[in-house]
Amino acid sequence: MQDIFEHKILCTKCGKAMEKASVIRNGFKLRALVCPSGHDKIIHPQDEEEYNKFRELRQKEFKVKMRIVGNSYAVSIPKEIVSFMQEQEKLMNDMVRLCFEESGRLSLTFDNIINKGKDEENGIH
Repeated sequence: MQDIFEHKILCTKCGKAMEKASVIRNGFKLRALVCPSGHDKIIHPQDEEEYNKFRELRQKEFKVKMRIVGNSYAVSIPKEIVSFMQEQEKLMNDMVRLCFEESGRLSLTFDNIINKGKDEENGIH
């Protein structure tokens, strides 16, 4: 099946060919087509759907247990979140970045260098 974004799409207001671009929403990169004159913007329907799933997950609050494992503590990540990350191909291995942001707040970042390379191959920057 071909992707609709592989075809030439014209702006409904000026008739010019829309150009490939990307839109960042809450750190989520969406493929888009934009009018060179700034009249219109179209978000890829598949990306829009995945972004909506992300928003639903983001609104949920999960209570997880912290356990001692050897000389460290472990926190379980709910399967729902990991499944979403795997669908997005952002969870490619077991390595994540953990940062102490402020008192009482940790940040866990899944590495998405692989996605960045795929996006650049598809002409999205």
